[in-house]
This record gives sequence, C-alpha cells and structure tokens, in this order.
Amino acid sequence: MSRKGRRGKYHEWITEEGLTKIEGWARDGLSDKQIAHNIGITEQTLNVWKKKYPSLFEALKKGKEVVDRQVENALLKNALGFHYTEQTVTNLGDVVDVEKYEKPSTTAQIFWLRNRTERWANKDRIDIDKVKAETEYTKEKTKMLREATSGNSEDKLKKYFDKLDSVMDE
Repeated sequence: MSRKGRRGKYHEWITEEGLTKIEGWARDGLSDKQIAHNIGITEQTLNVWKKKYPSLFEALKKGKEVVDRQVENALLKNALGFHYTEQTVTNLGDVVDVEKYEKPSTTAQIFWLRNRTERWANKDRIDIDKVKAETEYTKEKTKMLREATSGNSEDKLKKYFDKLDSVMDE
C-alpha cells in the first residue's frame, strides 16, 4: 500500500514564480527573517532550504548583491558610452548584424560623479558640523546682545562689541 504524503511547502517556492518572488523580496531589502515570514516558515527553515535547494540560495543572493552590481555596471556603461550589435533587416530581407555606438549619457555621468566623489557632490548638502557651529555662534551672539542692551550703558556696549569681535575671530 503506497502512502501519499503531503507535498512540502518548499515545492511552491522552488518554482520559477516562487523564486522570482523571493528574489524580489531580497531586492526590496527584506531580511531573511522577513522573507521567511512572507513564505510562512521560520528563518531556521529558510536556512535549511538555502542549503538544500541551490536555486533558492541563488535567488536570495542575486536579489541582494548581483542586481546592485548589474545596475551599477549599466550606469557606468551609459556614462562612458558603448558599442553594441543590433540585428536589422536589409531591403533584400536579409538579417544582418550592425555595429552601433551609444554616446555617453551626461545624466549618468553627473549622477555617478555626484554620488561617488566629494568634489562633485551637490553643494546644497548640509554640513552638520558647520550648522552646529553657526547655531552656537548665534546663541552666543544673542546672549551677548541681551547682556549689552539690558543697561544700555556705553561701557556695556563697548564690551559687547569687543566680545563679539573675539567670537567672530575664532
């Protein structure tokens, strides 16, 4: 008598559709624990599956690493320009390979430089240390102004401006 066992849950996840979902979740930045939750298993079970089913391990790996590199490489390729071969049909109906050139993309170059080099970074990025220093300066200046104007004596105002000059020199 043959026993018909229940198919394991992994069967639906090692199909092309299941692996595509898993790869997509990894690409979206989900952790293994979150992916396991989406599948309806524990993280420990997912770890067992990764060892047992190489296609599942590769889907996770591709989603997490490879796609980022592929996009980075494509951006660089577009920034520098590239040659490629395209098939086209002649007037006689023959299919021939035609060598073409895609010129460098200025947009890709700007994006690359702004994100990879300090010299090309957007000037409107906030320098936290500079903002903190300016805030402290403004607080000190306000405090000194309040002190100087509280009595309105000429001597106090002179001290205020002397102190202000020393703070500005720092």
